[in-house]
Amino acid sequence: MSTTPPAKTKLFGRSSWTEWKRVADILRQETVGGMLLLAGAVIALIWANSPASDAYTAVRDFTFGPEALHLNLSVGQWASDGLLAIFFFVVGVELKREFVVGDLRDPRRAAIPIVAAFGGVLLPALIYVLVNLGDTSALRGWAIPTATDIAFAVAVLAVIGRFLPSALRMFLLTLAVVDDLIAICIIAIFYTEELAAVPLLLALLPLGLFTLLVQRRVRSWWLLVPLAVTAWALVHASGIHATVAGVLLGFTVPALTRKGEAVSMAEHFEHRVRPLSAGVAVPIFALFAAGVAFGGLDGLVNALTEPVALGIMAGLLVGKAVGILGTTYLMSRFTKAELDSDVAWIDVLGIAILAGIGFTVSLLVGELSFSEGDERGEIVKIAVLCGSLLSALVATVLLRFRNRHYRKVHEKETKDADGDGVPDIYQGRSSSEDSLD
Repeated sequence: MSTTPPAKTKLFGRSSWTEWKRVADILRQETVGGMLLLAGAVIALIWANSPASDAYTAVRDFTFGPEALHLNLSVGQWASDGLLAIFFFVVGVELKREFVVGDLRDPRRAAIPIVAAFGGVLLPALIYVLVNLGDTSALRGWAIPTATDIAFAVAVLAVIGRFLPSALRMFLLTLAVVDDLIAICIIAIFYTEELAAVPLLLALLPLGLFTLLVQRRVRSWWLLVPLAVTAWALVHASGIHATVAGVLLGFTVPALTRKGEAVSMAEHFEHRVRPLSAGVAVPIFALFAAGVAFGGLDGLVNALTEPVALGIMAGLLVGKAVGILGTTYLMSRFTKAELDSDVAWIDVLGIAILAGIGFTVSLLVGELSFSEGDERGEIVKIAVLCGSLLSALVATVLLRFRNRHYRKVHEKETKDADGDGVPDIYQGRSSSEDSLD
């Protein structure tokens, strides 16, 4: 009696139509956010290297807020500790949706981007450590090249990869979100120097009330926002980086719809908060985090030859690419997963290189790694900017080449269709979904 061997899981297989449409909507939003993020970084660099650089420093370092609540922070700190909490709230909501109602609820499908994300974290960290062996203080920055910037990476892909398979876009988005989760865990575990137990325990109270209200489908901002801000302030006072509060609050939002609901609470919050995150919070953070004075060509060259800078750039450009591609290949080699027929390994390489854009979270980890006034803090900014730019440029060249290939395939399939001349934009739909139209 013969038995049919189990079918292999397709790496980068086509997602469901509902998931594909949702990812397409996110991609469109993140494109705008990525452009605003780029604008913030460019303005910061121009301002910091202009005759008005003293004004930039004065604005960034201007402090305000109640000292009694541990919130007498500089403008730069308000941007990194406060505004980025909004960004990580969206990350938390997105993760919740992915694992509850998205394609990642299937363990076989979830395993691939999760393992790839871990590969894209471990190898860059290892490269950084190897380059900086012997300098114990420099080793504090081991996590800087491990992050992928969702907004930048997705924006670049949306601009250059219109005809690339939608599965690659889904893979990049999911990998970047998981990558952010790993980053926030690293920040909480490795970059918390002093832990105050009382504020941390007190933070459970507003967090619990927030959870109770959202589980009961309460959407009143005048109730939820004060609770969220209180939880954020208490987590900040505890010594844990305050962005962790954003992720925890995002995790509490229900991702399933109840009877009578048109959309879930998670989708509602994401729709409301994502524009604030992508259009305001992250660009302002970039404005006050990316401003670094190069000190002329000689200063730039000297900074980029420092071991810290070399470790960061090698980690972002080489470590990310090899780590993500290597773990994905190992998954296909030693498990039941195989590459989807619509995707080539060179496409995966392009996405892996693109994941080396580590701007937002890399800059945040850089701030946490080196104390204020440490010259390596400025070197980190230069290295992150250069490493991210190199990754974007190399990925753009490769993916543009692949995009032309898929455009020719798309045009040929359109001509070979039944003569209606209408491109099939619904490439993520299954035959059963087509029959419902």
